[in-house]
Amino acid sequence: MTRAIKTQLHNLAFSGLILKEIFDHPLEDETPQARLKEIGMMTILYTMSQAHQRLTLTNIVDISGLTRSGAKETVDLLVKRGMLNETMGTNSMGRGTARQFEISQDLLNKLSTFES
Repeated sequence: MTRAIKTQLHNLAFSGLILKEIFDHPLEDETPQARLKEIGMMTILYTMSQAHQRLTLTNIVDISGLTRSGAKETVDLLVKRGMLNETMGTNSMGRGTARQFEISQDLLNKLSTFES
């Protein structure tokens, strides 16, 4: 199979997986609008990850166009769901700390079942 087709199938599998995970496991007091934002955010984060971009709140805000508080709210829900892991790293200037995220290994393991 060509690399382009494999990449496209991988992206479709990821989209289907996040749809299933988010819609099948709603959080308490979560609105349908919040679930849709989470799906969109996971799509952005996955694309950033595939492009080897750091998943920091600043980068997410720059790419998504959301306000910092809007991005934080959605990312926090994804961390709560266990779809993202959060760590503290140095900021781009190397002087302070910045929240960094990565797609959870559990989610990536589920995705890898589609590859065989």
